[in-house]
Amino acid sequence: MALPRIHLICVSSTLGSQGRNSLDSTHYSRGHSGNPSLTPAGLIERVPELGRFAEMRPDLDLASREHPNVFHQWPELVARVNALGEDPDVDGIVITHGTNVLEETAYLLHLAVKHTKPVVICGAQRPFTHLSTDGPMNLLSAVRTAAAPEAAGKGVLVVLNDEIQCAREVTKTNTYRVETFQSNGLGFLGFADSDRVVFYRAPARPHTAATPFRLGPQDAFPRVDILYGYAGEDGGLVEAAVQLGASGIVVAGAGAGSVGGMKDALKVARDKGVLVVRSSRLGSGRVLADDHYTEPGFVAADNLNPQKARILLALALPLTRDPAEMQRIFDTY
Repeated sequence: MALPRIHLICVSSTLGSQGRNSLDSTHYSRGHSGNPSLTPAGLIERVPELGRFAEMRPDLDLASREHPNVFHQWPELVARVNALGEDPDVDGIVITHGTNVLEETAYLLHLAVKHTKPVVICGAQRPFTHLSTDGPMNLLSAVRTAAAPEAAGKGVLVVLNDEIQCAREVTKTNTYRVETFQSNGLGFLGFADSDRVVFYRAPARPHTAATPFRLGPQDAFPRVDILYGYAGEDGGLVEAAVQLGASGIVVAGAGAGSVGGMKDALKVARDKGVLVVRSSRLGSGRVLADDHYTEPGFVAADNLNPQKARILLALALPLTRDPAEMQRIFDTY
């Protein structure tokens, strides 16, 4: 029986990085080590075990760009993943990605990809050349997951440490530990174990082909700023964000989404047409739409963390500027 045909895309990441020596776990970027990241073809060559589970095809290499910035690469990445989804000769897509903002790219794709083929993002906490690198195994687990028929229709999946997680729910929780990615309060979708890839649940919120969101190659990503809540904050940064042209502001509020001393400035921004979304800096738990921290016209992020609330708000802004409709979107996706 023919193996599944999996395309490999590389975004700048620790997984493909090559350090100065086998103990270099901190200065492995090209600027420090002088060594370029491995290309998709290079990773396939260096991890031949991939060929036991899939027919691997090297694809887009964003990691080799001279000054890679994934934010500016998002439209190209979304366009390529969507194009691969339309190709009947493609069974799945694996993307290597740096772990720092992996969850943001994953959620963006989860909302903007318009097909149901498996899309799996993986990364690593240690560079490819490290004595105890987690990269090759994470890549293998991601490929095995993308090759599993059960992965289709589950949206964008994140696979590290043999754990399969939903792009909407997963977040990075530790700076260096390999078990850093967690879906706080919700748990894993499944596991890529040695015997088989097994799923125990599926995402409940609409995603990929079931969403109205688009990000084409020529689409502008609206400016949405995140403001961090802390004891003693005032409205100065809100005013600065408005002056810089923010179309939306996400507040990483204290506790259950408190906007603290920013409230009056946020009301002024709201009256100027800036969408205000209340999230929480805590890392887990819901922010309610109706509590004593809110004001008319403020939107509650539900259980999305601030960085993911920014993604959803930016993708939804071209569709609506109405706070009530925006709240419906946050309650839905």
